[in-house]
Amino acid sequence: MLPEPVQMLVRELKKLPGVGEKTATRYVMHLMTQPQQRLADLSEALCAVATGVHTCPVCGFLAGGALCDICADGTRDSSTVCVVEGVGDLMALERIGEYRGVYHVLNGSISVLRGITPEKLRLKELEARVAAGGIMEVIVATSADAEGETTALYVRKILERHAIRVTRPATGIPMGSSLEYLDSMTLMRALRGRKIL
Repeated sequence: MLPEPVQMLVRELKKLPGVGEKTATRYVMHLMTQPQQRLADLSEALCAVATGVHTCPVCGFLAGGALCDICADGTRDSSTVCVVEGVGDLMALERIGEYRGVYHVLNGSISVLRGITPEKLRLKELEARVAAGGIMEVIVATSADAEGETTALYVRKILERHAIRVTRPATGIPMGSSLEYLDSMTLMRALRGRKIL
């Protein structure tokens, strides 16, 4: 019933998290009512992201240059690395403005049910960073759910042979919650009250 290009766009939008058939169709119908220039701007923005943004080879965050802005910032404390599950968690921590160290994005958490094994995460890269020296503390800021806790324990295990401090944010992060959706005050208190893992 809909032209093939419209159906193709609906199929692509459905691949986004939280977007089903109805929502994708609603988005496309909204876009179809927009001026041609707005669609051209959206297309240009998507192309710019596809061609100009990549994963930072050091931390796994988004980078427009050789390194992300955080890794390239010489004023950051590179002796403290905060390990997070995803880019959204990193951005949530950055929003509070409290943490001045660097990050390591794992790209997920260990989950037997979802088939995510340690080999599928950026754990080897983390251990290589620590083994290279200069890191004094690793803050394991994974989610306070079963998968996040499993991942935190695994990180502690692979780093225990290195002479560094491995900490975990303090209570204040409720069990079952994701860092990405917590308020700034909760994140700030959790970071300030971190403990040895």
